[in-house]
Amino acid sequence: MNYFENRQIVTPGELLAEGDYIAGNNTYRIGNKIYASRLGLVEYQGKTVQVIALNSVYIPSPGDQVIGRIEDVNVNGWVVDINSPYKALLRVVDAINKPFKQQKDDLTSFLDVGDLILAKVIAFDRTMDPLLTIREPGLGKITQGQIVKVSPAKIPRIIGRRASMINLLKRETECKITVGQNGIILVSGPTPEHEKLAILAIEKIAQEAHTSGLTDRIAEMIRREKG
Repeated sequence: MNYFENRQIVTPGELLAEGDYIAGNNTYRIGNKIYASRLGLVEYQGKTVQVIALNSVYIPSPGDQVIGRIEDVNVNGWVVDINSPYKALLRVVDAINKPFKQQKDDLTSFLDVGDLILAKVIAFDRTMDPLLTIREPGLGKITQGQIVKVSPAKIPRIIGRRASMINLLKRETECKITVGQNGIILVSGPTPEHEKLAILAIEKIAQEAHTSGLTDRIAEMIRREKG
């Protein structure tokens, strides 16, 4: 038997399943019982039980700014991949501020599968899929720039204390950098070379987030690359 719903948060040592199950990632077996070995989201796939570690996934929270990709279109709106175990919903009412006929062909003329959007999470409580809005200033379809993806756990370091790191990146690379709390970052600069430099710096921050003196090293690297 299962002791949790799919994608519920579990802590190390919690009993996940009992019986004829296979212990998957981040779990261990004692007798015929399977337990969690890490904090994360439990997932039951057939007879396999696994835990998706929380530090590697994005859990939505109302107010978060996210960058997502349109995955499907239906009569009510759009299904959006937000780099999370949870698919987000963008309803017509949260995307378009005028009367609109809810027909799939009409909706794809506004946003279609594959389009990228900058959105805000307006609701999520694990009993329902997260809801998004793009009806606020600065939000909407992304039409330029490059995307870089990092672990959501590294986002606070990329922003820095009092936004010190992100301001350094913007100033030194001359790029507009939009950070999604879901680990997806949009970089838009005056030239592809500027964007490439910003992405290089962001990836270095993500790799070395646990080290000290990082801000100085990033500044030095950017200036060296600029020659």
